[in-house]
Amino acid sequence: MHDEVADELLMERYRDGDAGAFDVLYRRHKGGLFRYLFRLCKQQSVAEELFQDVWSNIIRSRERYQPSAKFTTFLYQVAHNRLIDHIRQRPEITLSLDDADGDDDPPALSIAAGPDGQPEVMVERKRLIENMIEQIEALPALQREAFLLREEAGLSLEEIALATGVTPETAKSRLRYAVAKLRDGLRGLR
Repeated sequence: MHDEVADELLMERYRDGDAGAFDVLYRRHKGGLFRYLFRLCKQQSVAEELFQDVWSNIIRSRERYQPSAKFTTFLYQVAHNRLIDHIRQRPEITLSLDDADGDDDPPALSIAAGPDGQPEVMVERKRLIENMIEQIEALPALQREAFLLREEAGLSLEEIALATGVTPETAKSRLRYAVAKLRDGLRGLR
């Protein structure tokens, strides 16, 4: 029943007491939100804590929710703000977010088998995916965030700007630089 309903309508239904609507929103966005947080903070335990905090904030703010933008813009704005608050509370974390702890394992990388289950195709795909992840992690934090909001959350430039509190031109510039750096990095593989 809820599976084909727009996110904004689901959030309004949740605001009005339909707990099942929240379940659908959570299922739709849990993967992308967690990957966004993990790829920015690079610590699974921290990403899990922030993930829970973001959903708790969504639950607490449900009565005030007004669909002035897409739900994903609202969700990732809450996530961005929570991540910034976390960084401010932990002075040992740099604003570049480039230092990985190393103690926490990243989320598992799943790789589809090649045609006819060819192992060499699987190995090549794994290598390409790992390289792409390295390239994304090497981006400066603000460019990485813009890229992840576009690719993980599917936000438009205007929505990225709203979620991160910058102008659309700044969001466009960050995304453009991120894509250019990723292209340059991937060209080196050929």
